[in-house]
Amino acid sequence: MAGSSLRPHVHWAQRHRELYLRVELSDVKNPDISIADNVLRFRAQGHGAKGDNIYEFQIEFLEPVEPKPVCRVTQRQLNITVQKKESSWWERLTKQEKRPLFLAPDFDRWLDESDAEMELKEKEEEKINKMKIESRVPKDPFKHLKKGYLIMYNLVQFLGFSWIFVNMTVRLFILGKDSFYDTFHTIADMMYFCQTLALMEILNSLIGLVRSPLIPAVIQVFGRNFILFVVLGSLEEMQSKAVVFFLFYFWSIIELFRYPYYMLSCMGIEWKPLTWLRYTSWIPLYPLGGLAEAVCLIQSIPIFSETGKFSLGLPNPLNVTIQFSFLLQMYLIALFLGLFVNFRYLYKQRKQHLGPKKRKMK
Repeated sequence: MAGSSLRPHVHWAQRHRELYLRVELSDVKNPDISIADNVLRFRAQGHGAKGDNIYEFQIEFLEPVEPKPVCRVTQRQLNITVQKKESSWWERLTKQEKRPLFLAPDFDRWLDESDAEMELKEKEEEKINKMKIESRVPKDPFKHLKKGYLIMYNLVQFLGFSWIFVNMTVRLFILGKDSFYDTFHTIADMMYFCQTLALMEILNSLIGLVRSPLIPAVIQVFGRNFILFVVLGSLEEMQSKAVVFFLFYFWSIIELFRYPYYMLSCMGIEWKPLTWLRYTSWIPLYPLGGLAEAVCLIQSIPIFSETGKFSLGLPNPLNVTIQFSFLLQMYLIALFLGLFVNFRYLYKQRKQHLGPKKRKMK
């Protein structure tokens, strides 16, 4: 590599407020670009007309410019944007009348003064039209109230499920397997509160407070509440089963990521680790939660059959009785269909938030 410094080919163009410089260097390394005393100084290593070398140049501008150039390096060239201090059209780029040999017009971006004025006018008209359109859109007077409600709702749910998770974890470490069998009596009140409050998610989707589709919300909320209130809440025999521990544990872990994610989204904040957890943790946890719900149903079917609870006897010559246990068997099939619907929805959400971004073609 030669030790001498060389000048690269530089192409320039202008608008009323900006100057554009395109430096013909590829594989640029360590660019040093600064503006002082209205003089732009450039020095960088790259591959130009004289091969791989150190290239440098300086330009004293015709009129005052802002001292903060914006540089964008690509594999094939380096682009510099300089803001003029005053909006005007320059007759040339440099203070010296004779154009430097390394400097030439950038015909890809070149406009004469009348074309540039027309372009500027079109941009201003576009900006004015955009402002007019935005001003026509009616402002929601309850926007901040709705946002505050959603933040508080997600915060309360997060605190509730956090209490459940921490309480169950501490009891597990202290009591071991014995904590499995009295989970319902210890945790049920808080779970009742959280799952009753979760009915608001259906209402939020129904009235358009959130953009979440209605069907997945209905499937999850009513599915959980059916297990909690009907199966567990009505059968004392089920309340001491070990499966209740796993059911409540999986439900609470899922919500530890979901509710804080929604709460931060309402504030316009995105924390990437939390986003990843929100759209990844469901992959193992939803099947495990669905399995725990299925086990609850399977274990409760013989009890409902024996007690005849919630069974419906019809007054007819054949003395037909609709057994609630039979309805539970039908619901068990519907449970897995509902899980499939939610899995599909969550998979699409994961692709949308974590999938590769489509690059815009220039």
